[in-house]
Amino acid sequence: MKKYAKELVILLLQLFMFYIFPLFAGPTDAMGMVVLILFATLALSLVLGICSRSAVKWAYPAVCAVLFLPTVPIYYNSSALIHAVWYLVLAAVGLAIGSGIGALVRRLRKKA
Repeated sequence: MKKYAKELVILLLQLFMFYIFPLFAGPTDAMGMVVLILFATLALSLVLGICSRSAVKWAYPAVCAVLFLPTVPIYYNSSALIHAVWYLVLAAVGLAIGSGIGALVRRLRKKA
């Protein structure tokens, strides 16, 4: 478990974003909350891509999308199901960018 500590911390933050943040949104603020969580997902996936060197990080986009699905009947209506696709795509893009940045940083440190 210690091996995957960074990944677990990021995943717990994502769970917090999906299940706790919507509690603070009003009934008319659901779309704003979805957009906020989208940006947070991008940021968390960037951090995961930069920090983690484990191969398990590539499962994060799928896990992120699956974790969003139970929140749809809890906080939103069925029209929010499509947002799971956005979470998948955004997490994959952020993870790819973060992995590229992490590889570049590691390469520059190795040269120095």
